[in-house]
Amino acid sequence: MKGAERVPLPARRESPERPRSAPPQNLQPPVDDADEATLLALLENPKTEEAHVAQLLERLDLSAEVLVAVAAREKWLASEAVRLRLAQHPRTPKRVALAVVRQLFLFDLVRLALLPSAPPDIRRVAEEIILARLPRLAVGEKLTLARRGPSRVAGAILAEGLPQAIKLALGNPFLTESQVLKVLAKPGVHERVIAAIAQHAKWSAQYNVRAALVRNPLTPAPCVLGFLPNLTLQDLRDIGALEGLSSHTRRYIERELARRR
Repeated sequence: MKGAERVPLPARRESPERPRSAPPQNLQPPVDDADEATLLALLENPKTEEAHVAQLLERLDLSAEVLVAVAAREKWLASEAVRLRLAQHPRTPKRVALAVVRQLFLFDLVRLALLPSAPPDIRRVAEEIILARLPRLAVGEKLTLARRGPSRVAGAILAEGLPQAIKLALGNPFLTESQVLKVLAKPGVHERVIAAIAQHAKWSAQYNVRAALVRNPLTPAPCVLGFLPNLTLQDLRDIGALEGLSSHTRRYIERELARRR
């Protein structure tokens, strides 16, 4: 996790009474070796500040009891930094993490969804929350998400067809082939999105994307003609037999098959 600014915390394995009542000037350096009782006492100290708790949550060896104790205090849950660290901590009980992740701001959800060390199911929930918020987001927020949002989010914004977002989404380093294929298969996607994919240097070079573009009736004819020589005979036959294939694409496939014979 990203480190917070180091703040004095109680020392290792001392009596719980001391961190429970110690004034701020007596809170000693980081509790890398402090036991659970000391940490729980720290959380009861009214002088403990948000920065102390954020620093504490950087420890990956915290027990579930300590993490639940942090989440049980409204004082700490009011802090976005604490909420984010609770949501992404690998030992936070799932019920607590799910409750916390729903309270995160948009771009903290993005950070959480992209964090490899966070639990996979929590990352997925973060993505789903972002997707649910998409219709209400401002254009500027959508452009930022198109550029550096998680794969499913970038794919959803690409499918919307917002002109300013198409190029950004296609250049997103997290966008995957599977998301591009989902966009190509989605009904009602604007032809400018299909054309942008067909003309994109990276995505138009992917075999599965090329095959999907040939099947799509909105793909520009010159692009279809350019893709056909690279498809296998079996794929050409399978695509040519599809119902609903555009008449001009069917003719192009028949010519390509005849040429290869």
